[in-house]
Amino acid sequence: MSNRDSELLDRVLDAHGGVERWRQFDLVEASITSSGALWDMKGLRQDSQSRRMSVWLHEQRAAVMPFGAPNQRTAYTPGRIAIETTEGQVVAERLDPRRSFLGHGETTPWDPLHRAYFNGYALWSYLTMPFLFCMPGVLAEEIEPWQEGAERWRRLRVRFPEDVATHCQVQDFYFGDDFLLRRHDYTVEVSGGIPAAQYVHDYISASGILMPSKRRAYRRDSNGRAITTDLLVSIDLSNVSYSS
Repeated sequence: MSNRDSELLDRVLDAHGGVERWRQFDLVEASITSSGALWDMKGLRQDSQSRRMSVWLHEQRAAVMPFGAPNQRTAYTPGRIAIETTEGQVVAERLDPRRSFLGHGETTPWDPLHRAYFNGYALWSYLTMPFLFCMPGVLAEEIEPWQEGAERWRRLRVRFPEDVATHCQVQDFYFGDDFLLRRHDYTVEVSGGIPAAQYVHDYISASGILMPSKRRAYRRDSNGRAITTDLLVSIDLSNVSYSS
């Protein structure tokens, strides 16, 4: 990483609360509601119920509850996805879950375990950004800035190693003058490689860590612009809390 890349990353990490504070915690929990066209594309019904998301900060592990029934939750790691009861009984599970998406297109139907895996890796990524850029094997480099309306956003291109489950290996992150994340570009490999531009805003602070409370992922056109009439996923977060 060049000095220039390190300067931007350091400013980004500090703006979101700082690495030292981040390392004091092991878990973040938040209430989430979501909607968007992706669920219909996958043959799923998405309700407006608020769910409780739990994300482990220093390992790839997540859970959401309720899932499928009031007494059920998910148990996500990259190598296994499961639906369990609150008493720990396994309702369904799939090992090496990423393989189950091979050959999928944009409208290939998902079963509950597909959905649980997508929720697990995506929310784990979102709720650990930008601090996951410090994980072993993750490389961040500054690329040319981006003009968004009247604003000029600096960008980091981040390359994830194969052992980090996320949307795709190479992703771009855009930052405002305050060094807070504004936009996140990726392709949804598990759904036919849909190009997406996710805008984030309405930051909230919990235990000194700043996190966007609203995420809106739109389809991205060939010029890198968001197609704002094509909302793939919306996520609202509230009641965020960190614990050790």
